[in-house]
Amino acid sequence: MREVINSLELYRNKLLTLYRNKFGEQIDFEFLMDNQIIVTVPKELLVSACLYTQQTLKAPLVDMIGTDEREIDECYGLYYVFASNDLDLFITISTRVERDNPAFPSVTPAIHAAHWYEREVKDMLGVHPIGHPDPKRLVRHFWSKEVHPLRKDIPKGMKLPRTDKELPFKQVKGEGIFQVPVGPIHAGIIEPGHFRFSVQGEYIINLEAKLFYTHRGIEKLAEEMNFHQALPLVERICGVCSFSHSTSYCQAVEKLAGTEIPDRARYIRTIILELERLYNHLGDVGNICAGTGFTFGISQGSRLKETMMQLNERIAGNRYLRGINVPGGVQLDLDNEISMQIRETLTAVAGDFRELKEILVNNDSFNERLIGTGVLPPEIALKMNVVGPGGRASGSRRDVRKNHPYAAYSNTEFQVPSYTAGDVKSRLLVRIDEIEESFGIISQALAAIPGGKLNSALGPIKPQSYALGYTESPRGENIHWVMAGQGNTIFRYRVRSASYTNWPAVQAAVPGNMVPDFPFINKSFELFYSCLGR
Repeated sequence: MREVINSLELYRNKLLTLYRNKFGEQIDFEFLMDNQIIVTVPKELLVSACLYTQQTLKAPLVDMIGTDEREIDECYGLYYVFASNDLDLFITISTRVERDNPAFPSVTPAIHAAHWYEREVKDMLGVHPIGHPDPKRLVRHFWSKEVHPLRKDIPKGMKLPRTDKELPFKQVKGEGIFQVPVGPIHAGIIEPGHFRFSVQGEYIINLEAKLFYTHRGIEKLAEEMNFHQALPLVERICGVCSFSHSTSYCQAVEKLAGTEIPDRARYIRTIILELERLYNHLGDVGNICAGTGFTFGISQGSRLKETMMQLNERIAGNRYLRGINVPGGVQLDLDNEISMQIRETLTAVAGDFRELKEILVNNDSFNERLIGTGVLPPEIALKMNVVGPGGRASGSRRDVRKNHPYAAYSNTEFQVPSYTAGDVKSRLLVRIDEIEESFGIISQALAAIPGGKLNSALGPIKPQSYALGYTESPRGENIHWVMAGQGNTIFRYRVRSASYTNWPAVQAAVPGNMVPDFPFINKSFELFYSCLGR
């Protein structure tokens, strides 16, 4: 059961005592009133402080941010963010790294979930994780390793020097083993990603995915923008999770400003977030059918998704729910006519979906392909901190709508579906169950939505202050970290999408399966490339 924080002061003192008893006077402790605690340690204590936080509070590592703060104190900043599963609480372990010695002890050997974060910090900032078990480049496949784009002395728009030498793939040795390359350019319109299969006959021995081909520099572009200017950029991080991303960003800015948004805006955000979940999950059900060649399921999933996207266009004037959020609330109301259209559309979609669900769960040949395929064991999912349907199909019950309520979720009743088999069937069932829950959440929110204004003015924002915003997107939790600069501008902006966390899980779930199973194993996670290329 979640423990409610009735006294912030009480928990501050309790945690301060725990950390002081463990690390003595070598730490600094800051308590931010919105549910964030910052523990600053010397880098020599970084690994032990991170491990202590995860083990003592049972809090997974959910993000890690690197910053170039040399103009402030001649240091780089590292921020490891842990989220309690029992309290509405985030604990950040931070440390400073000297500009003349840009290296730090890697946390990855102790906490596996840090592996991509630390590699990306090395690529983008040139701060080296000493002892990382896999320190090869993550992001900059064809860039010169001497250039680190997120350093402040690299100007926006600079043409980065390139190299023609591509990083080698892992070589799997053995009789009858050969490699099957797929990508990075694919048929259709999907973005580039290179999958290298090592196979023996039809069975996959190893899968190595190389991603991050389409780096767009969104985090760099956001620097020095004011908080409203950056919003159109935020909405284009990922098309299908556009509203989730913009909500996460706006919530981070609102925390920085100490701004409470109006109740009507909280309910409108909840409704739109669930409409975004619905059109994604309905399409994902059809996509899993596509991987098995079940054409009826493909067409029905696509049809229901299209119905929802046409509703999106009637609400927002576009199919991806852009232009609704603003820092401080929303700028688009849901009048009585639109609310009625939402109810009517959901009634029709719910009826058709329930018929489709009965067909899918009772089709033996379809289920035979899914059951026991692409298994992600719960212990691996926990180690990797897999989020969203991918994690909840492998035993997790984490959902930030419940663990860290935002918008109007604390005023609605819903369940968090969870399964333990970790296979494609379980990931399908999580989405099916979540679709039903979304129908209920939207119905409750429409019935309870209060009157009043749509947005509030932002309060003053202190330079170098920082805050988290987060949402449970259709793929899992999105986390946005914003550090303020001078004059209400962005100093550092970090986006951690659910796809970023979950792509390594695909590589873990595929070995042992046949090559023809990969398309629907991949679709059962339904991850995107674009939100990696930030």
